[in-house]
Amino acid sequence: MAVLLLGTLDTKGVEYSYVRDLVTAAGQEVVLLDAGVMGGPAPGAGDQAPGAAGPGTGVAGPGTGVAGLAPDIGAAAVAEAGGASLDRLRSGGDRGAALRVMAAGAAKLVRELWERGRVTGVLALGGSGGSSIAAAAMAALPVGVPKLLVSTMASGDVTPYVGQRDVTLMYSVVDISGVNAISRPILGNAAAAIAAMAAAYDERRNEAPRGDRPLVAATMFGVTTPAVNAARARLEELGYEVLVFHATGSGGRAMEALVRDGYFAGVLDLTTTELADELVGGVLSAGPERLTAAGAAGVPQVVSLGAVDMVNFGPMETVPERFGRRRLLVHNPTVTLMRTTAEECAAIGREIGTKLRAATGPVALFVPRGGVSAVDVEGAPFHDPEADAACFAAVLESVAGGDVQVVESEDDINQPRFAVAAADRLHELIEKGVA
Repeated sequence: MAVLLLGTLDTKGVEYSYVRDLVTAAGQEVVLLDAGVMGGPAPGAGDQAPGAAGPGTGVAGPGTGVAGLAPDIGAAAVAEAGGASLDRLRSGGDRGAALRVMAAGAAKLVRELWERGRVTGVLALGGSGGSSIAAAAMAALPVGVPKLLVSTMASGDVTPYVGQRDVTLMYSVVDISGVNAISRPILGNAAAAIAAMAAAYDERRNEAPRGDRPLVAATMFGVTTPAVNAARARLEELGYEVLVFHATGSGGRAMEALVRDGYFAGVLDLTTTELADELVGGVLSAGPERLTAAGAAGVPQVVSLGAVDMVNFGPMETVPERFGRRRLLVHNPTVTLMRTTAEECAAIGREIGTKLRAATGPVALFVPRGGVSAVDVEGAPFHDPEADAACFAAVLESVAGGDVQVVESEDDINQPRFAVAAADRLHELIEKGVA
């Protein structure tokens, strides 16, 4: 078992040599993977297949440029795994294309190493290019495997580097260019962190199975919290462990990714508001693939229309001018909600219905005619029976004639009996699939 150091040794060899020595001194073996394409480490010890590479060879191959630093997996092997030759990438003059190949190759090799039980954690150092390669490789690993990226890009929008994985980011403060008074303690902290995380991960792997309960995913927003809390309590009574995802775009994407990875026995998708942001143009969209993973995988799911009465923006001054005359609600100083119109609600309903009808596994649709959120009930600021009716009619028309089970209720979504009924139906769908 070893910590994988993944990076571009053609430009970061000194830094990786420093970190390698620290990780080794902390008691961890090291596997060094070179994803550089500009030059530096040449064919030699590092150009063997991953299965043949031994951790921490410490023998310099020709042209490594750093005494005592030779990759266990060389750049040529990474390029080949990505579907190209290293020579062609170097002579092609297209850095962007080369980075994509090396990212694909690194992701494939890192996954293979983990599946063989050889990796207990991954540490990478990089600027924008190296970070993009590292992010692709880390995304190939399951949640729970330690992933630490020290990057010059970690102080801005980190979505491209984190995605839906548990990547730990550390801002490098200065460029990763030499070991100096600023970078030395930062790299030292990174080495200590990955060594400790890898040790803890290895210890967990050796623990006896605990007989964990089946997992259920649930989606929640502030305005659907009572519903999800009641449903979660019921599912826990029935023997499930419920993982709740905040429907803020990133939450929906994370849930979809974990569903694709096979973590869940079922999905209680009460809060589909992210589809409203996707269709209308809000800031909390989870992308067009939202509400597709469970259906594609055949995972039992119960779906409702939670918070489709709203689209999300930042502070009031950030709401696009074209929406200036719409019904707006300041949820808090950083979040402004916009009521969806009847036309928008119909489009949202059709989108949800179309995706549910395409599901390959059992699915039930719960329709809360009394209101789809805490602010959509009678007397609340977003109460709009006409808009809700347009959504209900569109979604019901879209699933008509298919295999989607439909449960209509006069309750609003946050009524405990509505939520408990949804939880019970999901349990029934899961039980039928197991039987």
